[in-house]
Amino acid sequence: MSRLRRRPTPSVAVEPGEKVLAATTSAEGAVLAGTRDAFYVVADGATRRVPWEEVEAAHWDRDTDAFTLAEVGSWGEQRVVHSATLPEPGRLLELVRERVTASVVLQRHVVVAGRRGLRVIARRAPSGAGGVQWVYEYDEGVDPDDPAVRAAAREALEVMQRDVGLP
Repeated sequence: MSRLRRRPTPSVAVEPGEKVLAATTSAEGAVLAGTRDAFYVVADGATRRVPWEEVEAAHWDRDTDAFTLAEVGSWGEQRVVHSATLPEPGRLLELVRERVTASVVLQRHVVVAGRRGLRVIARRAPSGAGGVQWVYEYDEGVDPDDPAVRAAAREALEVMQRDVGLP
């Protein structure tokens, strides 16, 4: 007779009013967790809280169990990337996908040259709290300092804000 063993949910101290919805421990010993409002990484005694609207991308490779989560960054600056090996991710992957997707209000690709361009993205906390954050994401090879790129970005932002009534 086989018994199903249930692994205990790792403990994570979260912001007041938040509740851990999914959590797992990485092979490296870090605890990764998610609430309705944020992703948490607890490693080496330090806790980092990343609101879902500040997660640029997340990926899990099922062949290697490698998980990466990149934070939204500023052009020219190194992005913060969290990496871990998750042999048993549990429900965390599903939660990450759902919460990041829920943070995107609107997204449009604007062509600048050929197929290359930029994305204008409106994001906010999935709970609806707080305002909308507008960010640009540039395709490889597009220079954000180019006056034509700046003009296209500015025009696309104005059109999108007008279309949806969001400042």
